[in-house]
Amino acid sequence: MKTQITSTKSQNCSTKSTLTGVLNIRKPSGPTSFSALDIVRRKLGVKKAGHIGTLDPFAEGVLPICLNQSTKIIQFLIGLDKCYRAVLKLGVETDTQDFTGKVLFEGDSSKISEDILLKTLEEFVGEIQQIPPMHSAKKQDGVRLYRLARQGLSVEREPVAVRIYALEFLEKKGDEVKIE
Repeated sequence: MKTQITSTKSQNCSTKSTLTGVLNIRKPSGPTSFSALDIVRRKLGVKKAGHIGTLDPFAEGVLPICLNQSTKIIQFLIGLDKCYRAVLKLGVETDTQDFTGKVLFEGDSSKISEDILLKTLEEFVGEIQQIPPMHSAKKQDGVRLYRLARQGLSVEREPVAVRIYALEFLEKKGDEVKIE
C-alpha cells in the first residue's frame, strides 16, 4: 500500500518507543484509519497509538494520532466538532450513497441553480436525524458498516442526532458542487 505518511529518524533510537504527543497526518484515499495508524505506529516504533475519529477508507484528510501516553486524551477529543469538505455530484444516485457505488439513477441537474443549492443547504443546518449509510465507518455491534455492506449485508440502522453548525457553498462547476 502506497501512502504519503513519512517519519524522520531519531538520533537516539532507544527514545523512539517513548515518543508522546499528537500527530496530525494526512490520510490519503485508500487505507482505513486503522491501517494508517498502524503504519505510523510501526514507522515510529511506538507500542501504543490511537486515532481521534475515523475517516472512511476513500476519504482523505487530517487524522490526528495520539502516541503512547497521549492516548489518554482521546476520550476528551473524540466528541469535538469537526469540519469536512465535500464534492457532491448532482443528478446521480448510487447504491452506496458515494462515488464508489453502482449508479442506480442519473438525471438532468442543469436546472439546479446556485440559489436552489443555497436554500437546500440551509435546510440541513441545525440538529438533524441521520440514518448512517451502510457504506460508512460507523460501527454496529463492533463491526464497521462498510464491512457488512461489502459482504452484501444490510442491517437496520437507527437514526442518530447530528448537529450541523454551518454549511458553506464553495463553488459549482457543471454538475459538481463543493461544500464545507
